[in-house]
Amino acid sequence: MKKKTIILLPLIVVAIVCAVVFRKSDIGMTYHKSSGLVFGTSYNITYQSYEDYSDEIKAVLDSVDNSLSPFNEKSIITAVNENRDVQVDDDFIRVFTLARQVHDATDGAFDITVAPLVNAWGFGFRKGDFPTPAEIDSMRTIVGMDKVKLVGRKIVKADPRIMLDCSAIAKGYAVDKIALMLKRKGVENFLVEVGGEIVAAGTNPKGKEWSIGVTKPVDDSLSVNSDLQMILTMTDCALATSGNYRNYYVKDGHKYAHTINPKTGNPAESNSLSATIVAPSCAEADAYATACMVVGKDKALQILNRQADKKYIIIYDNNGKTEWVVSPELKLTDK
Repeated sequence: MKKKTIILLPLIVVAIVCAVVFRKSDIGMTYHKSSGLVFGTSYNITYQSYEDYSDEIKAVLDSVDNSLSPFNEKSIITAVNENRDVQVDDDFIRVFTLARQVHDATDGAFDITVAPLVNAWGFGFRKGDFPTPAEIDSMRTIVGMDKVKLVGRKIVKADPRIMLDCSAIAKGYAVDKIALMLKRKGVENFLVEVGGEIVAAGTNPKGKEWSIGVTKPVDDSLSVNSDLQMILTMTDCALATSGNYRNYYVKDGHKYAHTINPKTGNPAESNSLSATIVAPSCAEADAYATACMVVGKDKALQILNRQADKKYIIIYDNNGKTEWVVSPELKLTDK
């Protein structure tokens, strides 16, 4: 009789523990939402957890802003641009290293030293006034990843006029960093979105893969258009979209978009309307999407087809008709 009691007791304890765990799962495992403004845009994060991690999310965003935002007067990148004696942090090192890798892989189409030109055309952290051809030629002499390097924890420039702008990769990096934080907390189901750059994992509140809308690329400087070109179903991957249909201006009847070609010094003029890239990391997707907008559809496909881990949706203009090319591995549905 005593033996039966001894044998059954552990089983009873296990049963009680399991009941408590399942009860907690049923009651406390809810989808939380965290949203706000950062980097001059919005962020929206949905995740399934027992706890609310809004404070931790905000701390991650602040850390990236304090390192990489050229609009933040106290950031590390601002100190670098102003030639102050500063040591860069781990976030800066990771982004700078990846930026150089993407620069090389895109034949120079992605270049974070393009900051002086971005500013001159009125799209950067310092507002210019429509540069002359002579001014563009002058600025091109200080643009190029070969003119800047990382030595230890310091940025060394070939010319003090060189400035960096990581805006086309920092949002994606912030998304990656939040996703990593959530995973470390044990969160399995989430969608992190900052300014349209996304990492999705697990399932949505309906238990299905996440549905991501690809915006129809029509001129929309006020950001009021919500029409979708298509919907992408995805999980456990990252996505970023770049396009010239929102951040642009018209002068003397000509449209000037925010994506600057580092080789010509002028706003990129190509047949690409938008580029959506799916990649292992959102920072990569962010940078490659920008590069694709610089070079146009045909060159973009050449670059991407060299990258086995990149998938794409490139929407382009074909003699006035909107068309698109999509990686066959992607799961799309009609809007």
